[in-house]
Amino acid sequence: MSYSTPTSTLENLAHLASKPGVQSTLILSRSDGSIIHKTGLLTQSSISRETSRGSSNTDREAASTNGDSVHDAVQASNAVNDMSAESIAHKVFTFMLQAQGLAGEMDPADEVRLLRLRTRRNEVVIIPGSQGPYEWYGPRSSLTM
Repeated sequence: MSYSTPTSTLENLAHLASKPGVQSTLILSRSDGSIIHKTGLLTQSSISRETSRGSSNTDREAASTNGDSVHDAVQASNAVNDMSAESIAHKVFTFMLQAQGLAGEMDPADEVRLLRLRTRRNEVVIIPGSQGPYEWYGPRSSLTM
């Protein structure tokens, strides 16, 4: 299925993607959760992931040997890099459907305007477009905030 993304949406997405700490952005189809547009770390090919994974293992071992807290930062970064854009899109789409179900049970006339999930190391922001695709911005590393 082919979607056209309005220029204003792409401009807003580019603006948000340029903010410090934003690692990736996705625009998902409202109907099936398929990826319409993606930018950032999630667009890396599996070859570049394998290359970076090899160097990060060395970084991980060095941090572990030194007992530095850098080890945690490397692990958090690698966890996001190891997830494919499709995997994250599926999880985000499922999360959005669950939130819509909850909102519908509380008030059938209401709709979800914003979903924000913050963990110790990452943040996911989901902004449902009006009758258009979902827009997803994240994850955002709390280490660079």
